[in-house]
Amino acid sequence: MATLWGTPEKLQELLCELVSWKSMTLTDGEVEFSYKLKEKLMELPYYQEHPEYISASEVNWERQSITALYKHPEAVDTIVLLSHFDTVHTGEYGDLEPLACSPEELGEAFKLIRDELDADTLSDLDSGEYLFGRGTMDMKAGLALHMSLIEKASIENWPINLLLLTVPDEEVNSAGMRYGVSRLLDLEREHGLEYILFLNGEPVFGMKPGDTSHYLYTGSIGKIMPSALFYGKETHVGEPLSGITSSYISTYLTHRMEWNTSFKEVVYGETTPLPVTLTQRDMKLEYSAQTPYRTSAMYNVFTMERNAGEVFDIFENIAIEAAAHCERDYHAMCERENIEPVGGINVMRYEKLIQYARNKFGHDYITDLLHDTLMMPDLDIREKSMHVADILLINCQELTPAMVLMFAPPYYPSVNSSENELVKRCVEQVTANAKEKFDLEVKQGHFFNGISDLSYVSYNDQSDGWVAYENNTPVYGDSYSIPFQAMKQLKAPVLNVGPYGKDAHKRTERLHIKNTFEEMPVLLEDMILSIPVKSRH
Repeated sequence: MATLWGTPEKLQELLCELVSWKSMTLTDGEVEFSYKLKEKLMELPYYQEHPEYISASEVNWERQSITALYKHPEAVDTIVLLSHFDTVHTGEYGDLEPLACSPEELGEAFKLIRDELDADTLSDLDSGEYLFGRGTMDMKAGLALHMSLIEKASIENWPINLLLLTVPDEEVNSAGMRYGVSRLLDLEREHGLEYILFLNGEPVFGMKPGDTSHYLYTGSIGKIMPSALFYGKETHVGEPLSGITSSYISTYLTHRMEWNTSFKEVVYGETTPLPVTLTQRDMKLEYSAQTPYRTSAMYNVFTMERNAGEVFDIFENIAIEAAAHCERDYHAMCERENIEPVGGINVMRYEKLIQYARNKFGHDYITDLLHDTLMMPDLDIREKSMHVADILLINCQELTPAMVLMFAPPYYPSVNSSENELVKRCVEQVTANAKEKFDLEVKQGHFFNGISDLSYVSYNDQSDGWVAYENNTPVYGDSYSIPFQAMKQLKAPVLNVGPYGKDAHKRTERLHIKNTFEEMPVLLEDMILSIPVKSRH
């Protein structure tokens, strides 16, 4: 039977078509992509016979995820093929932005601006071995590979079920996958499936700058954002000693958070990147001679084994140390200038602040505040989190000067299946097969370091570490939530096997052609068919 995507050339054509469907996060293109993809999948004879096996599921803001099931009549065991179809935006392409999603044309255009490209990019461009363009690497190639697997399985009647799930919004808040968890559970019940593996197709990310090794990953790194609202005492700049600026207070915590090794984890010889400040800004909106008295900051922390509660405990201890240092310096200045301090710096968790405000103003006040904040269309969920804490503290100034500690979304729990027997078997199969057939050395990484939707399956926190996250994220349960309990039901192990590329999220994003369209289809197919499966009989 002739195939739609069964040759390297046809698979490359499919990818270029997927890339041409612009789907930057939070754009109309992201909404439209799912409709186009569903139509594309319906070109397969299998789905013309079984249209009920393709479905679109609402996420939010009109965005949809797509599921496509290949179901063998006697199979129970099911591999979930995970991908996301949104991409980051394309502003960094400058004058070439109209070509950012046209791989062939973009490659030709790059040849005309050679002096703007670094040596490595120039070498890859001249080799003709790479496809350039937004989404080529991250991660429409993974989706194209999964589509070709579904096609081949349906033609050859593979004795295992494959469920393709591709989602929007991985790049911002992972709403697609967070909504997708319940969809996976529904499909498992509806079709009598048993998930044995969550197989993602994210591309290879180097472990450090200049790393050109090809990896597969048996886990995915976690990411969490401890954040703080700093509240000082306002004054006129002509009387600076009558108050304390929030800017001054914030520098003490930010200085301690940046590159703090207290958060460092080393697991399987791999190390988490150190924390860094993502935003630090004064919340004063206009210029005036009033000193700034509210500042917000968000910090990026990566995890491998720690849960949210453990991270928050470390964060709180660092904040207490920072506040004590700030107080010492401030009081020394007051003594030198012979003035009365405005007070000590109160360090509190958000859950303590909201409980204090609830006791002071009543439950309805808190409910109305949250409702009004969620209705503010110009704020994203991180700004809404800060806004809620800000309003509470403005109305509870007896608690200031203060640092209010909280979490800002999103949160990606870490996940790892390196010790799982099926995953070990898959790793051995892929690495040996790659060496034998293609002389390609594939190394095992224990944590995918690019952050992925695998974070929302196989959740195995045995303690209640997630409660700290729920209680200290101001918008939690309203405009942002994580289905922790449902995630625990998706117990299958995780694995990421994807194509090789370079420069994700840069204008020189590119994908290795031979690896993607010749090597990866063989490696993925052979791996899947090597898995021992059980049937209904």
